[in-house]
Amino acid sequence: MGLKDLQIIGDSKTIIKKCQSSEQDRSTIGAIIKDIQEIKTIFNSIDFCYIPRTENIYAHLVATEALKKGEGHYLVGAVPNIVRRAVERERPRYQN
Repeated sequence: MGLKDLQIIGDSKTIIKKCQSSEQDRSTIGAIIKDIQEIKTIFNSIDFCYIPRTENIYAHLVATEALKKGEGHYLVGAVPNIVRRAVERERPRYQN
């Protein structure tokens, strides 16, 4: 079965626009954009949406941590500890 409808959210407006386009990209990441454009055909629908990094802080934390560890994937089965700690720091503290 698998995923048929997909929404990809990113904080690079340039890359999101390139992924949305069907035109050939001649930049240094053109080969990657071409792969993305070819993969789009296996989904019923795929949306690429831009979100500013200031609104995407948890995804940025996860991606940064994965790069530091040299991981090719993350977020499998649980919320990473780095995100859990960031959310806990932002959560208002209530005293009884």
